[in-house]
Amino acid sequence: MDKPLPIPTEPHADAPSLLQRLIARPEFGPLVLLVVEIIIFTSFSTAFLSITNISNLLAFTPELGMIALGMTLLMTGGEFDLSVGSVFGFAPIIMWTLYNEGATSLEVGFVIALLVAVLIGLANGLFVTRLKIPSFLVTLGMLLVVRGSALYLTDGFPQGNWRAESPLMDILVGDFMIGELRVYASVLWFIFFAVVLGYVLTQTKWGNWIQASGGNPSSARARGVRVERTKIALFILTAVLAAWAGITSTIRVATANPNSGTGYELEVIAMVVIGGTVLTGGRGTIIGTVLGVLILRLMRNGIVMVGVPGLAYNIFIGAIILAMMSLHSWLERRHNAGT
Repeated sequence: MDKPLPIPTEPHADAPSLLQRLIARPEFGPLVLLVVEIIIFTSFSTAFLSITNISNLLAFTPELGMIALGMTLLMTGGEFDLSVGSVFGFAPIIMWTLYNEGATSLEVGFVIALLVAVLIGLANGLFVTRLKIPSFLVTLGMLLVVRGSALYLTDGFPQGNWRAESPLMDILVGDFMIGELRVYASVLWFIFFAVVLGYVLTQTKWGNWIQASGGNPSSARARGVRVERTKIALFILTAVLAAWAGITSTIRVATANPNSGTGYELEVIAMVVIGGTVLTGGRGTIIGTVLGVLILRLMRNGIVMVGVPGLAYNIFIGAIILAMMSLHSWLERRHNAGT
């Protein structure tokens, strides 16, 4: 007896296609914006994609990028940190002051500066989790304390580091050539941190805890997630990356300015939000943040190269934020509607 032929079935009508799934990803909008941005600036200036300009971009892009990576995890966990810009300026002041006064070697000063950042992040985390003070207020206060400390220690004057000779400087900001392209060690550190934190956020138990802590803290606690410890760890991580970035910057420019990093906190939050991380917590993307960093760094560089006044930079940032938030909202509504 012949077996009945199988009845062909059609794909489920509601199943989204590969293109629909791609468009629904939070990284899609930033990727399109980055490509459009490159095309526009290249059409106005042939030097935009020159080897020299790319080398210049690779010099300073990783510094804000490192802070943005830490901020991505912190915002995914439902908090944010306004003190990162002041930590960026304060940590190198600690390191170079200790070194220039002959108190420690540069390497020991580097470790002490990172430990100070750990204490700053720990204080932020404890104020937020133990005293239940909103992170906006806590980190705003810490911004003033840390910035004031940097100005007090230096009397407002920059600290020079031109006497330093240490392998640490090459490890953090050493450069090498790939053909005619100059690549800095800070780029490799940025890539390393991005890969590690991207893996942590998407592939580990702690990454699930971070997203749960930001999405629904009460439900997360009921499921055994240590929400408070997770948030404290995220504040520490963000402060340490800000300190690392600040030290990297001072080695590159050969001076430590107590006012360095002013305004960086808002620019970093803009990078993270443009990249697709939800401001209210619960969902974040390291890949999107990397794209957001590139978008704003290329924007700052490109508008100068095409002759737009640099003072107009904030106008472009604000317009991009509004456009990306509108796009993310539209994609979210389409995704929830299943279209």
